[in-house]
Amino acid sequence: MNKYIVLLRGINVSGKNKIPMAELREVLNTLGFQNVQTYIQSGNIVLDANESKIEVCSKIHLSIKEKFGFDIPVLARTPEEWKKTIDKYPFPIENEKIVAFSFLNKVPAQKEIEVKGINDDQYKIEDDMVYLYCSSGFGKTKLTNNTIEKKLAVIATTRNYKTTIKLLELATKN
Repeated sequence: MNKYIVLLRGINVSGKNKIPMAELREVLNTLGFQNVQTYIQSGNIVLDANESKIEVCSKIHLSIKEKFGFDIPVLARTPEEWKKTIDKYPFPIENEKIVAFSFLNKVPAQKEIEVKGINDDQYKIEDDMVYLYCSSGFGKTKLTNNTIEKKLAVIATTRNYKTTIKLLELATKN
C-alpha cells in the first residue's frame, strides 16, 4: 500500500467548484482508497492506495467529474517527495506567511519567467516545483498560480507553508 498526498486544483475557491469534504471522502472511500483524510476545504487529501500516482490521480479526476461535474486537475506526491520539496525550499522561512509552494504536473522547459512588478517577491523553479517567497503578501503578489501556469505551460496548484507542513504531518503520523 502506498501513501499519497493528493492536491485538487481550484475547488472551493471564491464560491466556485464547491465540493463538500465529507462527500469527497465518501467518493474516495468507494474507490477503494484507505485511510482517507482531508485537510481544510481547498482540496488537500492524504490517502493510501495500491495504485500508482498516475492511476490515483486519474481515478480521482474521473470520479469528481462524474459525481460533482467539475473537470479538476489532480496532482499527487509521496510523503518522501513532499518532505524533499520542503527541505529544498531556497528562501528564509522566518515569516511563514510569505512562504508558498506551487506544485506542478510536470517539469517545465523554462527555469526563469518574466513577471513584471514582482518587486521584492522571489521565486525559484526547480524540477516540478516553484518555490515562492512573497514579501509583498499573497494578496498583492504578481506570482499567482494562474501566472505560473500561463508562463510555464503547466498545471499548478499552490499551497502556503502551514498547509504544506500540515499535509506532511498527516501523511507521516502513525
